[in-house]
Amino acid sequence: DGKIYDAYVIYPKNHNNEANFVEYFVYQVMPDILENKCGYKLCIYGRDIYPGEDIVSEIEKRMQKSRRLIILLTHQLINCKEHTYDQHIALYNALIQNDTKVILLEMETIGTYGKLQESLKFIIKQQGTIKWKEQHTVHPQSPNSKFWKQVRYHMPLTLKSS
Repeated sequence: DGKIYDAYVIYPKNHNNEANFVEYFVYQVMPDILENKCGYKLCIYGRDIYPGEDIVSEIEKRMQKSRRLIILLTHQLINCKEHTYDQHIALYNALIQNDTKVILLEMETIGTYGKLQESLKFIIKQQGTIKWKEQHTVHPQSPNSKFWKQVRYHMPLTLKSS
């Protein structure tokens, strides 16, 4: 299908206490579980897209080469007044072009979705979110936990080499 990545990961990129856990999750936990243990290939801004590259065109190219978009929902992402470029492109691709499936990971209890942009509300209404309830930040959990099984259910099939 011409895709290089199984998923492009969108997460809040500001630095505060919440972002410390989110960055740990994005750079450590997700690659460990999804790449090392399950065989997926993720595209993560800051790891696979480097400073100095034409960020806008690289984000767009990498999303087009991804089978899924994973968006980490946090209060920071929701309350951010200016939505990031990758979030705009992701939602455009998912809703308008309808060619990329979105996986929403609710990283903390959001409560009501009133502050969310309409496009995210629409996706939540269509398919819901996968809620992160694990408190095990010291020991990344098993890929067989309920959370990771739900994530893998929404991911594309991996082609295991025999």
